[in-house]
Amino acid sequence: MVPHSFDQDDLFARRCIWVNGPVIVGAGPSGLAVGAGLKEQGVPFIILERANCIASLWQKRTYDRLKLHLPKQFCQLPNFPFPEDFPEYPTKNQFINYLESYAQHFDISPQFNETVQSAKYDETFGLWRVKTIVSTSNSNPAAAEVEYICRWLVVATGENAEKVVPEFEGLEEFGGNVMHVCDYKSGVAYRGKQVLVVGCGNSGMEVSLDLCNHNASPSMVVRSSVHVLPREICGKSTFGLAVLLMKWLPLWLADKILLILAWLIFGNLEKYGLRRPSLGPLELKNISGKTPVLDIGALQKIRSGEIKVVPGIKRFSHGRVELVDGQNLEIDSVILATGYRSNVPSWLKENEFFSREGIPKNSFPNGWKGKGGLYAVGFTRRGLSGASLDAMGVSQDIAKSWKEETKQKRKSVAARHRRCISHF
Repeated sequence: MVPHSFDQDDLFARRCIWVNGPVIVGAGPSGLAVGAGLKEQGVPFIILERANCIASLWQKRTYDRLKLHLPKQFCQLPNFPFPEDFPEYPTKNQFINYLESYAQHFDISPQFNETVQSAKYDETFGLWRVKTIVSTSNSNPAAAEVEYICRWLVVATGENAEKVVPEFEGLEEFGGNVMHVCDYKSGVAYRGKQVLVVGCGNSGMEVSLDLCNHNASPSMVVRSSVHVLPREICGKSTFGLAVLLMKWLPLWLADKILLILAWLIFGNLEKYGLRRPSLGPLELKNISGKTPVLDIGALQKIRSGEIKVVPGIKRFSHGRVELVDGQNLEIDSVILATGYRSNVPSWLKENEFFSREGIPKNSFPNGWKGKGGLYAVGFTRRGLSGASLDAMGVSQDIAKSWKEETKQKRKSVAARHRRCISHF
């Protein structure tokens, strides 16, 4: 007797698909750049994306006033420059339009609403098994399970796949609005409100500035030291200057020059509660991945007192926050500008190439290739320019292997064909 009735729908909901090329996980800039490189080499591939659009971080989890923090020439993807009429620092919407044009130009069509549950290397067959859940539609929420079998796996989910939400004592008693910065759009809803912004990176600084511009009163939590640099020095990009300095000078000297220039422009920032780290901005970035803040106007608001800099949080209570220095502030809302992290450990069943934090163990520029056809793009901690370099390396390496294997298969088929003919 069969204990369960035969479910035909369940049978067809489970599929196994052979991919004659790599599976790319993630349709952000990194995944698109790899796809474009493979297209130019004639290599077939699929891109799996859990959201319903490309670059979902940019489209769904960024605030309205966001612009690229670096000049566009450092942010363009391989073989497709920004339009000439774009400003030096394109807006969020301009960058999204650029990415959509990029996908259209290279005829890249990701498979949307498909979430990778696991990816595991089958050592017996030398293949990757990538299991996904496909969400069909809002009207039909039933999910189909798919398993992809492939020779190469490209992890392009990036360093910012999921938000980091720290725990704070008493936060559940606070009673006011609490959100992560990924859900923040603008300061319109905060007019006249006292807002605690937790975090002083580029997002925390810019959100605090945006709140000021909408007549809110932000207090920005600065727990540790932070490097703040001008976005431009003498009309030139600070990032571009740093690249030039590192080309000709040792790292410590490049850091020294940047810090002297920042001091000449900003003066001593410690009196405003902004302590500099002991390591220089470039060295700190290399060691920890911590990006210096590029000021776009927040410092002026800090100097004027419109943005209040406060130390770490001790605990929350109803409508209030107690700080580690004993201050008590009445606040209406909390915005957590506490960053993002990789989600790779939650689905990739591999522990040699990636660390526990979901970052390749080998540092840039050698962190894009693992064993058994495993690759990573977008984990360089060097933004879009680093991701583009990795994408070119990955696509060229896969194309070389794919062409060699395809050539061997054709030889094998031809040999079998000749043997078959000889029997007649």
